[in-house]
Amino acid sequence: MMRILPAAIALLCIVGVAVDASLAADLPVGQIDRFIEQKWQQADVQPAEPISDSRFVRRLYLDLVGRIPTPQERETFLADQRPDKREHLVDLLLGSEDHVVHFADLFDTLLMGRGSDRDYCNRREHQWRSWLEQAFRENRPWDEVVQEILLARPASPDERGTVWFLYERENDHQKIAEAVAPAFFGIRIECAQCHDHMLAGEIEQRHYWGLVAFFNRSENAKTENGPRVKESAIGGFSEFAKLSGESTPNLLTFFGADVVDEPRPDADQKQEDLPELYVEAALKGEPQVPKFSRREQFVSHVANGHPLIARAFVNRMWAILLGRGIVHPFDEMDSTHEPSHPELLDWLAQDFRDSGHDIRRLIRMIVLSRHYALDSRRPEGIDDPALFAWSLERPLTAEQLARSMQVALHGSFRNDHPLFRQLRETLPDVLPETVGTGVDAALFLSNNPAVNTFIAESDEPSHLIPRIQQLDTPAEQVTALIVTLFGRPPADDEIERIAGFVATAEPGSQARSQRWQHVVWALLTSAEFRFNH
Repeated sequence: MMRILPAAIALLCIVGVAVDASLAADLPVGQIDRFIEQKWQQADVQPAEPISDSRFVRRLYLDLVGRIPTPQERETFLADQRPDKREHLVDLLLGSEDHVVHFADLFDTLLMGRGSDRDYCNRREHQWRSWLEQAFRENRPWDEVVQEILLARPASPDERGTVWFLYERENDHQKIAEAVAPAFFGIRIECAQCHDHMLAGEIEQRHYWGLVAFFNRSENAKTENGPRVKESAIGGFSEFAKLSGESTPNLLTFFGADVVDEPRPDADQKQEDLPELYVEAALKGEPQVPKFSRREQFVSHVANGHPLIARAFVNRMWAILLGRGIVHPFDEMDSTHEPSHPELLDWLAQDFRDSGHDIRRLIRMIVLSRHYALDSRRPEGIDDPALFAWSLERPLTAEQLARSMQVALHGSFRNDHPLFRQLRETLPDVLPETVGTGVDAALFLSNNPAVNTFIAESDEPSHLIPRIQQLDTPAEQVTALIVTLFGRPPADDEIERIAGFVATAEPGSQARSQRWQHVVWALLTSAEFRFNH
């Protein structure tokens, strides 16, 4: 239905038939717009103007494939005369390998965090990265992805990467619990380690230690099939102390779920780890499986169908594509962080579940909505970003910036370029709660040889700086430069200032090339290039 609607509306307009507004409102994209517009009406605000196609194409490429478009890609889209060309571009990008890599970049960082060179090497060597890419390539249902990660028990050699989320936490069961809660349920439970959450009282201390208990029989193991997370059938019956001094058993429970029954041995009873407590794994060489597996109990009785799985994902995707979650911060979906649009969040989560946790469908709905395509200039008199009345500027991730710098200067990119490592170290944030440029980042962009060397060595005939120097006039040169980097034509004063600066050196001289390098450095490190807007 979404695919044909714009064409159908265009056809109705051509033949002079009025379009029924209620028709659009009944469709998913129309539903999103309706919820957002209701809030604008209640707040009596006028949203920003819609953006042009030239700005839409830059924004969309950065969001869906993690880089700016090449000049050819931009021109192709602008020349497209189809009324539904934005939908066609969304579908094209969602089906691309660049989209797979970009979203694997995002979710690798969101689920695992940044790491050392060795961490990234291990994630690739042990198939975590390729498994994550395959999940996005096949558009696998998100709830299945979550369950496979938490169970960490590959059913085939192609699934061996599923163990790495737990394995990289190196048997630290509290670290595992503190990673599982925000990554898949959108809540933070660290504050409930020593007592019930001080502000969000619904997150109780028993939830923290119950989540720990689901994983505290797990242990890293080296097997003939590679690293695995084996699980014991016994043990893990500890207690946690309340502030009152009272000790409480760590029952198998979690926020929003019932207690999973499990017989507890008496305090003086010693358990025996007997062979009859296990069954053989389905695959040869895999660790044996407890008949009562706590991880399996968590997946089947807690994660499966838990309402926060869908709510947390749609809220996170909203934050990725629109700059902040409907609940902000996106991983603190508790009673102290009310959603800005509760009905919209409910609707998105239910629609996501009804669609079979279809990730691409969700992304498509959001980027084709009206408010996704609003201008990033904040309308006068509107201060609340939670109204989504203008497009919130988002800093590029290290990977987006590394790819975009290559596309700008080389017209193509490599995902193994040294810029990736250098930028990850300096600009590690993905979806930061607040946006700012620290001293380290400023110094890196100003003085680090990595950026300056990259610009200086971009001197092949097909690269940007040599190409623009072949153009006839300063105006043509500056126009080609600004359009390539920013996706817009230059202002008159930009042409005047850049051309005037470059003209202080003789044409064809090394000094002239160096002046162009200085200009490119200033533009690449500017906010206009480093943000999606």
